[in-house]
Amino acid sequence: MAHTREEALQTTSDSEEEFTCSSEDDEDMEDESFHFKKRFDITKDTVCNENVAPSGSYRTRAASKRRSVFSTEDNLSQCESDSDQMPAAKRARTLSWKAMTDVDQVVQTLRFLPAREPGPHLSAADSRSPMSLFKLFFTESAVTNLCHNTNAQAARSIAKGRKYKWTDVSVDELYRYIGLVFYMAAVKMSSIADYWRQDSLFSLPFPATVMPRDRYRIISWNVHMSHPDADKENDRKRGTAQHDRLFRIKPLMNTIRLACKAFYHPRRNLAVKERLVACRANIGMTAYMKAKLTKFKFFVLSDSSNGYTVDFSVYTGKNSFPADRGLSYDAVMSLLDRKLLGSGYHVYMDDFYTSHKLLTDLFAQKFGACGTYRDQRKDFPKTAANSLSRSSGRGSIRWIRDGPLVCVKWMDTQVVSVCSTIHAAYTGERVQRKIKAQDTWKTKSFPCPAPVIAYNQHMGGVDLSDQLLQYYTAQHKTMKWYRKIFLHFLDIAANNAFILHKELHGNMTHDQFMEELIAELCGLSQKAAPKQFSTDHVPIPGAELTSDVRRIATVGRRICVHCKAVLGKKQQTPWKCKACDVHLCLQLNRNCFQEWHKSL
Repeated sequence: MAHTREEALQTTSDSEEEFTCSSEDDEDMEDESFHFKKRFDITKDTVCNENVAPSGSYRTRAASKRRSVFSTEDNLSQCESDSDQMPAAKRARTLSWKAMTDVDQVVQTLRFLPAREPGPHLSAADSRSPMSLFKLFFTESAVTNLCHNTNAQAARSIAKGRKYKWTDVSVDELYRYIGLVFYMAAVKMSSIADYWRQDSLFSLPFPATVMPRDRYRIISWNVHMSHPDADKENDRKRGTAQHDRLFRIKPLMNTIRLACKAFYHPRRNLAVKERLVACRANIGMTAYMKAKLTKFKFFVLSDSSNGYTVDFSVYTGKNSFPADRGLSYDAVMSLLDRKLLGSGYHVYMDDFYTSHKLLTDLFAQKFGACGTYRDQRKDFPKTAANSLSRSSGRGSIRWIRDGPLVCVKWMDTQVVSVCSTIHAAYTGERVQRKIKAQDTWKTKSFPCPAPVIAYNQHMGGVDLSDQLLQYYTAQHKTMKWYRKIFLHFLDIAANNAFILHKELHGNMTHDQFMEELIAELCGLSQKAAPKQFSTDHVPIPGAELTSDVRRIATVGRRICVHCKAVLGKKQQTPWKCKACDVHLCLQLNRNCFQEWHKSL
């Protein structure tokens, strides 16, 4: 039996060496892909002959009908006599859960070969303003096309009987409109009309200086990313394979996606996660959520180091994905382009995406992957031999390796299941946790698997991206679904522009960046300079001092302008302001000098 285990481990080592072959050996990679498809054929996955009875009371009738790709140690001992005839790939799967004390094989890491130098692909020597970086994503040509489609949509609405005055929107005006959208994201009010109210304690003077309220609302009603006539033609194809559900947003979406990939190349660690945009439209492309609120689902690939959105796709309904692979598989594969990115990247994902087939196929394409997984997913280990139980202590670790893939279970407050093609199961890391002992909280360190540590560290990239988006999200209520997505495109462009500025210069906070971006978009040449007070505003005697002691108290006294204007009294004072050249009282019980300068 021991000999059989050594052969299985040696087979695993040989398999890993094949997976880390050079990039020029493409035929071997195709053979490995076929090898993985062949090895997980459940109809052929028999560990030993049918006469062998399953061992252990934990096997149910359902479990006996569908065998797991990982077999128990008891089955290994029963089939030891047939081990010579058993394929090497199946021998590697006949291991039970191993403990933390068992040494995992060192995984041969994939060589990191990015297609371009990671980081911004802009000259750091050139000083770039926030607006110039924003225009990398919302280019003038894209905004010109946006203006053309918006004007066409407005003309169509007026032809249908809409009664409002319309003049064609220009590129400069549309940039000012976008600036107001970001201003409203930074300064929250209960409704759009409140930004133009002038009879309130909370009145805001700035929006009215950019454009009138009615003009802003009319542009919001008609903003359009595709031409209305082309929309009409596409709508006639509804229900056929030629109908494009994303037709209304594709012109701008393609521009932004290309810009995201052109001006920045991601570093090694990437994160994949869904991003939700709330919308009440029911058009077959939304995901149902609680509280009767549907949401658009974006699949996002981001750089874990800074939250930069590298690429994204929009969920268009479950019927558009192949049934044999599933939504999660295709979503990840659509975002990872080896020709564009390169090879050797580490991709982190949550349990919605993680599957045995996805991670092994990514490894065959020279992408390492790590993520939490759901125990009931196909081809993940379901053996109970030496597995964690409810009585397992905190910090307990169990793992199983199958070729390049290691599955790890770790007991924290509850069982955490993580799999990886990047890491070894346990390399000695520990984490700090607070535990309650004798009515006092104490900090204690526990062993932690390497995949769990890396997952917690790098999945924060998407969380950071979402956090930056929420600070200044342009989202507000609108009746049309494609306008909700248009507002999210604004969020992506502003967030990526800020990250590029931070990578190139790093001399602005997020607040400062957005403030300057809004000012530039709205056509302000520079920020309004804070009011400066001259140092000449000091009190001086109203007349030259006299040597006559009897006249010192009366010479140069004049009426205080503040007392006369505010109090209606003619109070005389010998003091005046040097800069203003007006007489003002300066006494312990009446400081008109201070009150006068408050209004300046």
